[in-house]
Amino acid sequence: MPAYGLTRARTMGPIAEAITAAGGSVARVFGRAGIPLTLLDTPDRLILLRDQLRLVDAAMREIGDPALPARLSMRTGITGLGPIGQQVQSAATLGAALARVEIVTPLLLQTATWTGLRRQDRSAFYGYAVAERIDSGRQANEILALGYLLGTVRHFLGPAWRPERAVVTGAHLAERPRIEALLGCEIVLGARAGLVFPADHLEAGNPKRFDPTQAQAAEDEPIGEDLVACVTHLIELGLDGARPTIDGIAGRLGLTRRTLQRRLEETGRRYADLQRTVLIRRAKVLLSDETLPIGRIGVELGYADAAHFSRAFLHWTGTTPSDWRRRTHMQLRPLLTV
Repeated sequence: MPAYGLTRARTMGPIAEAITAAGGSVARVFGRAGIPLTLLDTPDRLILLRDQLRLVDAAMREIGDPALPARLSMRTGITGLGPIGQQVQSAATLGAALARVEIVTPLLLQTATWTGLRRQDRSAFYGYAVAERIDSGRQANEILALGYLLGTVRHFLGPAWRPERAVVTGAHLAERPRIEALLGCEIVLGARAGLVFPADHLEAGNPKRFDPTQAQAAEDEPIGEDLVACVTHLIELGLDGARPTIDGIAGRLGLTRRTLQRRLEETGRRYADLQRTVLIRRAKVLLSDETLPIGRIGVELGYADAAHFSRAFLHWTGTTPSDWRRRTHMQLRPLLTV
């Protein structure tokens, strides 16, 4: 069964800022990529990696800037990667930092992805690769990743450091001089994206070591990369617009409806079960806000009116939305007055 890449939505904000600065339409770009604008307010939400690539491609076309991926990653830097950046900044040496990144990236930032170190004689290769088969936007994604790889190494070796060569895949790289100027290094085409540099650089110490005990604990939960987790995230994301259908979810994964049903059945789950779980969770979150009318909550969850939503909620939980809200706030009231 193929792996489906999921990634945090942190890069959505910088992409939107770049579109606005260039005079483009953020709403049009997000619409073309099929991604809700609400992601701009929820950077820790998960989206399909292929959807992120679709968004970057749409943004490049909107503002006519093939070098946008390099510009984004160089502007954001490793601090924009959240807990991944903290892992880099708190490591004692460059080699220790790269070892940490290889372990935590698929857990906290992006699945179906390899970011790690390979040594050959006196050379080191700090590489990036996507395990999922993605035909469109792969090179742009590699350029985006190169900026973060460079930021990691330059944290230890200084902002002027240049690798022996940076590598991206593909037969041609549009606007190579502009991208090289932004990244500050030469780029060649090869079999796998990454940076090549002398292996002895791995012993470089951390000149500005970050103390993780002085920072807030990372809020990111480990990303589940199985099909059930992936479908669940897509249903949650789809609720930001119209209620997602199994056909729509299957299409986003490049599957037929029947194939998705069969693969879920192999895990002992059904699409309807996953959708019900997501709807219950979202309903309870919305009901916790006493200012939201129950009818509006029902509409946001895809129901025609409050009555249809109330019947569904009663079937799920054994209580009506109004009774659940009242009981929940009665339980919370003593805590809020302490």
